[in-house]
Amino acid sequence: RARYHRPIATTHELEHESARLPRIIPVVIVGAWVAAIVADATGHASALHHDALIEGSLPVQAVLALFLVSWLVMTAAMMLPSSLPMVRAFSIAAARQERPYAAMGAFLGGYVLVWTAFGAIALAGDLGLHRLVDRTPWLAAHPWVVAGGVLALAGGFQFSSLKDKCLSTCRTPLGFLVQRYRPGVDAAFRLGREHGLFCLGCCWALMLLMFAAGAANLAWMAGLAAVMVYEKVGRAGARVTPYVGVALLVWAAVVLAHPGWLPHALAGIA
Repeated sequence: RARYHRPIATTHELEHESARLPRIIPVVIVGAWVAAIVADATGHASALHHDALIEGSLPVQAVLALFLVSWLVMTAAMMLPSSLPMVRAFSIAAARQERPYAAMGAFLGGYVLVWTAFGAIALAGDLGLHRLVDRTPWLAAHPWVVAGGVLALAGGFQFSSLKDKCLSTCRTPLGFLVQRYRPGVDAAFRLGREHGLFCLGCCWALMLLMFAAGAANLAWMAGLAAVMVYEKVGRAGARVTPYVGVALLVWAAVVLAHPGWLPHALAGIA
């Protein structure tokens, strides 16, 4: 029974069977980007922005459902590429299970659950922020303070120990699997959820910027996605992280001092 307490695939196999990646994964990534581009081109992306949904006349359940659809599309387009090494490694490790496809589905389900929960929390927080601004005339007259604060939060988090710890884990998918992998669908779901939490831990602040910008801003999607992917899989990812932090902090300071420098994508954040 001892064999059930270690990965079914050895570390050597995980390192050399790098070509094994479920075809559905790149299809989902490409499909998410196509959906975002089409939504932007047709004007539907703006209608699905959280501000438009909150200020509309739809019931809360419909607002949440529509927002989560657009949020999951953004997550698939931006976050899934950075998790490809982990998905590939898990696919190889789970290939010898009795139900490898079910295990992969459970692994991805756990990952998606984490990001779905974060999206719902971000939407609830934004609703509370709107109510605070409505009740605070000074904030209503100075909306760039909120936007600058979000930029500063994202920039400051780049230097945090939590960011560093979570990034270190995401950069070593083989070590993550060797320590945590167990066969079975339930174990796969827990592993996907745990990987999702580490992924969230290193990227939540940058994704908060994307939440503010919305799916209608393809340039922000592409730029932030490139940063998050390179931080995880790029050779100089560890060196890039503080530079991104400095850039965001400087941008925040400029916005607070000169509101005219506020990015158009973040202009309606409050």
